Amino acid sequence: MLEIVRTSAVSNGEVANVTQSRLVRDIYHNVLSLPSQPKHEICPAYVSAEYHLKFSHGASSLLKANAQQGGCLTVNLGHGDIRVADKTFWSLIGRTNALSNAHPALDVPQGLQPKDLQLAYELPSDTKGKGQTIAIVDAYDDPKAEADLAVYRAMFGLPPCTTGNGCFKKVDEYGKKHYPNADEGWSGEIALDLDMVSAICPNCHIMLVEAKGASFDDLGRSVNSAVRLKANIVSNSYGAFEDAETVKSAAHYYKHPGTIITASAGDNGYGVQVPAAFNNVIAVGGTSLSRANNARGWAEAVWSGTGSGCSQYIGKPGWQKDKGCRKRSVTDVSAVADPATGVAVYNTYGSYGWGVFGGTSASAPIIAGVYALAGNAAKVNSSYLYSHSSYLNPVTVGSNGTCSPGYLCTAAIGGYNGPTGLGTPKGIKAF
Repeated sequence: MLEIVRTSAVSNGEVANVTQSRLVRDIYHNVLSLPSQPKHEICPAYVSAEYHLKFSHGASSLLKANAQQGGCLTVNLGHGDIRVADKTFWSLIGRTNALSNAHPALDVPQGLQPKDLQLAYELPSDTKGKGQTIAIVDAYDDPKAEADLAVYRAMFGLPPCTTGNGCFKKVDEYGKKHYPNADEGWSGEIALDLDMVSAICPNCHIMLVEAKGASFDDLGRSVNSAVRLKANIVSNSYGAFEDAETVKSAAHYYKHPGTIITASAGDNGYGVQVPAAFNNVIAVGGTSLSRANNARGWAEAVWSGTGSGCSQYIGKPGWQKDKGCRKRSVTDVSAVADPATGVAVYNTYGSYGWGVFGGTSASAPIIAGVYALAGNAAKVNSSYLYSHSSYLNPVTVGSNGTCSPGYLCTAAIGGYNGPTGLGTPKGIKAF
């Protein structure tokens, strides 16, 4: 259970000891009356408050809530974004955590749907992907994962993917059936990952690997099990800011030649996270994606929440040629992540059904799906993107912070930039 304890004044109202099912709406009522201020992402006018989150296992983190007078509430927490499909949208910046049931969703899905993503990125989703297996690595169990996935796929006319027909498989971190404890927070992450893989590669098989905890040892063992069980691509929608100890102890889990490993770059703006920064991992950044009156039919800009930067600890791979970072530059490639232009997701474990999600927790499984469509995982590595960058959509607008040199946090006209890497998919030839 998640408990929220107010740590700074919000308005004349009081918020304390709020359980997860009441959290968002109670914050909403307390912040709506405050004066509006300009905000550069998601909400053009907002009010701000800080809360302290206390988890049942003793961990805690600072939560910041921002609300627009028109009804927009943004909650910064962990790793993946949720926006409930309603006139009022709600988002979690970071990992999709325990607030996914904060407000009832509509029965009709909003947000980007599979056909939108397939059109925006020019993907042959109807004809490619057969024989490919994408593994999703997450922590804890979502007991409704397969049932919710069935609803998502049926809604959008995707072929069934079930245990019975051999398309879907769920295992624990050792590749067995001893599933970990269920967790309502991580269930949103699991639903997001499964739905995005399905949206991009509906013909792929899906393996959900559930770690018993959110540690690099548990998650890393899950990656190892996914590879041992013959996954072609492994998607990881989690991360932590790099430090010397973690880089030293965790890197080996993500080194699997012949298997593509994708990881989200983070949702806290400029800064380097692992496992995305490891040289054997495809670091996936995030964009805002919207329809446009141009030749492509879509416009993309840097999503201000995406991670990026220059690693302090990880050596520069030979295929990266940017001159402003002597070590590993993050990211490599990107896809939609902005919750304001987010994707439709279905999740009922601790939630109400349809919602709109974002974060690099969305873009990492999207890119995993593109690799599966290409079908080259056994033959390519991270360098392949860099030698085939002409087959990507460059992103030339936006930033995710302030940095030097500027290209590590700002979109560059022509060439590599930190927040979106080499760009977003334009078909599958870069993969």
